[in-house]
Amino acid sequence: MDTRYKQPISVLVLIHTAALDVLLLERARQPGFWQSVTGSREDEEALLEVARRETREETGIDLPASAFCDWRLSNRFEIFPQWRQRYAPGITHNLEHVFSVEVAADYPIRIAADEHSAWQWRSWREAAELCFSWSNRDAILMLPHRVAS
Repeated sequence: MDTRYKQPISVLVLIHTAALDVLLLERARQPGFWQSVTGSREDEEALLEVARRETREETGIDLPASAFCDWRLSNRFEIFPQWRQRYAPGITHNLEHVFSVEVAADYPIRIAADEHSAWQWRSWREAAELCFSWSNRDAILMLPHRVAS
């Protein structure tokens, strides 16, 4: 794959507490855009490794692969036009794979300042309402069922 371009394969990682509070990050370049951890695959990384790397890079949370839950759920969505220049010409859609990880509410968070300007814990219902991405919102709304099963 040409490394000048992002791959249209990504992960969405819901970081939550046992009480189902969800960690949200505000995008540095888009104030008011709240989201969970997201990121694109690099080279031939396994999706679980993408989830671990992006979680570590964006929040400082460094956990073993066994801590992550692969939902085996993917969402295909159109890439916003303002972000398409990051992808090879002609790429208009991305395939996102959903993961989650539970952490303690007092786990220290260290956001990547170049990507995010703020973070907050919100109840799963509030977090779903704040997300600008439909796939992020829908995944958060599924969280109580996923954790219970």
